[in-house]
Amino acid sequence: MPIDRHRSLRLFCASVSIALPALGCVGMAQAQQSSMTFFVTSTGSGKGADYGGLVGADKHCQALATAAGAGNRSWHAYLSASPGQGSPAVNARDRIGNGPWQNAKGVVIARDVAELHGNNNLNKQTALTEKGDIVNGRGDTPNKHDILTGSKPDGTAFTGSDDMTCGNWTKSGEGVAIVGHHDRSGLDTSAPALSWNSSHPSRGCSDEGLRSTGGAGLLYCFAVN
Repeated sequence: MPIDRHRSLRLFCASVSIALPALGCVGMAQAQQSSMTFFVTSTGSGKGADYGGLVGADKHCQALATAAGAGNRSWHAYLSASPGQGSPAVNARDRIGNGPWQNAKGVVIARDVAELHGNNNLNKQTALTEKGDIVNGRGDTPNKHDILTGSKPDGTAFTGSDDMTCGNWTKSGEGVAIVGHHDRSGLDTSAPALSWNSSHPSRGCSDEGLRSTGGAGLLYCFAVN
């Protein structure tokens, strides 16, 4: 009996030594996800640039964040909207709160709105999905570095007559949307090619049109609180 009792104790201790580190790792992962305040969406709308407007894009961000364990925050998509039918323009920079923002691994990409639109820490290694995964960039197959924004480099909307937002994010056919490169990489080293939020117009609003220039209809999502 004493032998059996000691053996049981050793087995129990062994099981605890194995289980506790695992539980610790799970706890750390959950803590990182719950503290996440920025991500690139792992999936698009399934309808190109059509998210049902800004409200629908925000819901997409919220749903993905909730599934990743960060639904305790309010999430908005980094998208601008053009003025129309009596409605004023909406600036992406005004929709995302004050910061700071960190990815699913706890890495800070920007401390505030000014830094986000200045010398930020957003690149392929830090612009992770809500799951903590790296998003394909230039040189990967398929390339998904075109992120929908509809914005100028300073995060404001285009106010001219040309639509740069695929009908304020309601079109999935013809049209144009401004995209940025999450990997800060392009055909050259010009400012637009390296821009995270205002690189070039898409070739359409459909999934096919977005794919043709290296996109998948993905969004930047920011926690506003």
